[in-house]
Amino acid sequence: MSDLGTLRGAIIRLEPRDDAAHVSTVPVKEVFQGKTVWEGEVEVFRLTGHPKAERCYAWAYQGDDGRTHYTVVLKLPPVKSPQDAVRAAIRAQVKK
Repeated sequence: MSDLGTLRGAIIRLEPRDDAAHVSTVPVKEVFQGKTVWEGEVEVFRLTGHPKAERCYAWAYQGDDGRTHYTVVLKLPPVKSPQDAVRAAIRAQVKK
């Protein structure tokens, strides 16, 4: 399980007018062409104060640089689930 306090802090730093309360932890495994491209736990947070999103998804991962990186994805269309959030984050990484 990720450090919920650190993830909550990352959410609040991104959206300072929001508050975030942890709702659940969802295991996600994303497979592409038969290979696992990401596997871990996604934390679901309820947001208060955000003008459009009522929830967001967040997780931490160890990068190739050895540092811990944090990902936060708002639950806004087309993102409707933790799995969608992981897919969106992967697409964003590939585009970089």
